[in-house]
Amino acid sequence: QVQLVESGGGLVQAGGSLRLSCAASGRTSSYTKAWFRQAPGKEREFVAAVTWSRAIYYADSVKGRFTISLDNVTNTVYLQMDSLTPGDTANYYCAAQAIGFPPARAKYGYWGQGTQVTVSS
Repeated sequence: QVQLVESGGGLVQAGGSLRLSCAASGRTSSYTKAWFRQAPGKEREFVAAVTWSRAIYYADSVKGRFTISLDNVTNTVYLQMDSLTPGDTANYYCAAQAIGFPPARAKYGYWGQGTQVTVSS
């Protein structure tokens, strides 16, 4: 049984930083893990992904500001978000087990419940 639990969301001012965590339980070490986000009234969009071989992918909108990392010991994937803007306001979801390639377009077998990030101007 795979479970993904996100944490670390909150309210931050523009220009600030947050670090999101996604704790994975179950057999997920071979899975690609990713972060997506969905703002009100918008479609869910890809943010970043890391494969089991540590290949990393980012959406153009977050390159240079967000950093995804993976701790295999604790089976936790992190998303460090710097230089946040109001445009980053969304519910952020962790996903695992990409089916297809590239990670941005893959379907994922497992999803977390999400954590809200709100950036004030």
